[in-house]
Amino acid sequence: MKRSDELGRAAVGGARCQIDTDPAGGFGWRLIAHNGRVVGVSASSFADSRTCARAFGEMCAQADKAAGGVHHGPGGDGWAWWLRMPDGTAVAASSRTYERYSTCRAALGRFVGLLGQFAALEKELADLKEPGEAK
Repeated sequence: MKRSDELGRAAVGGARCQIDTDPAGGFGWRLIAHNGRVVGVSASSFADSRTCARAFGEMCAQADKAAGGVHHGPGGDGWAWWLRMPDGTAVAASSRTYERYSTCRAALGRFVGLLGQFAALEKELADLKEPGEAK
């Protein structure tokens, strides 16, 4: 994703959510750990940054109800994880593949743990305004 300095970030405990534009011109979020590694990305693209921020906030608020899974990565190489809401909608995915199943499963657990920390920011994220829009 391409970084847009016009878009806000929310941070908690050294981790941060960054909303960027994707190659198709839509918006997606990525969750960056305190060490600078991207630990998860949005599973879909959004029409605008506000919708993207709301989706991230809703996912955080419902993290305890979400179900995750591990599957083979693209082309059968390595392992990747995904996270789905109770209605079956995929909301997040790993940003890379992992060599070991156990490492991938642990990464999913860490990702879900970070989401719980962001749940308190749900309202702030949902209230993000478009650049140039009145608050």
